[in-house]
Amino acid sequence: MHFFQALRLSALATSAVLACGASLAAFPDRAITIVVPTAPGGANDAMTRVLGQAISVSLKQSVIVENKAGANGSIASEFVARAKPDGYTLMLGYIATHAMNPALQKLRYDPIKDFEPVAMVGSSATLMVANTSVKANNAKELVALMKANPSQFSYASAGTGTGPHFAAEMFKLSTGTNMVHVPYKGSAPAVTDTISGQTQLMFPSLFTASPWVKSGKLKAIGIAGNKRSTTVPDIPTLKEQGIDNVDVSQWYAIFAPAKTPKDIVEQLNKAFNAALADPAVVKKLEDQGAEVDIMTTDQMRTYLAQEQVKWKKVVEAAKLTTD
Repeated sequence: MHFFQALRLSALATSAVLACGASLAAFPDRAITIVVPTAPGGANDAMTRVLGQAISVSLKQSVIVENKAGANGSIASEFVARAKPDGYTLMLGYIATHAMNPALQKLRYDPIKDFEPVAMVGSSATLMVANTSVKANNAKELVALMKANPSQFSYASAGTGTGPHFAAEMFKLSTGTNMVHVPYKGSAPAVTDTISGQTQLMFPSLFTASPWVKSGKLKAIGIAGNKRSTTVPDIPTLKEQGIDNVDVSQWYAIFAPAKTPKDIVEQLNKAFNAALADPAVVKKLEDQGAEVDIMTTDQMRTYLAQEQVKWKKVVEAAKLTTD
């Protein structure tokens, strides 16, 4: 009796291993969805579509980009964290979803335990921009104008706890100025209202802002960082203009749900890294202000842990809240 039970269990185990191996070998055998945690039309959306198109060719499968905006990316993050860990549901995470959100509030997902890092995409400098009607062309002129008119300025952000929000609050602390925060569900509507004059200022990623600055619809004030961007080297940093402690580099990365099989993660990592090594893809990203930065998955885990520590300190220093 025990002998036959053992045989049966052995056969079942062998079948399971073979089925798993066949599944991995066949991956992907259907469309892959990449969830974007912001509204269509923004930097995250545009970047994901460029990458999606590239990996769809190498993996020989369709890639669907699905936007799930809201709660500063938390809705999308929780959705992907709870998705089946089979490699078919991925996420374009960024500095807010995996570093700033956990520093600012209690979440229903763990940005480290609930995700598998798949590929680092790159980063984009943060650029302070103004509506063209603002009568200032540099940081010094702007600070003087803001201090002379302390109740007349508001700034748009892609949501509470995002890079644009953190950068603006750091600017306020460093300059002693005041401006009202107007959060949006994503960078695209925030930029639209800054262009129209509903808000006067914004700190979008260079990826988001670049087309509008080039077209003259937004005025560049300075890079919110300690070094100039290689994509727009003529724009000075705020630090060069006498404003310290405003340094926000917005990064982007691909994540899968935790417990996604290692073989699938490695296959996806190779596909994304191959896309990011393609000069045509790199040019598309750089043209909009993003600098490609490839990392291993282990390097991503280390970097993510460092980012969480960094932004927790910023939240405490600036006394930021979700209110």
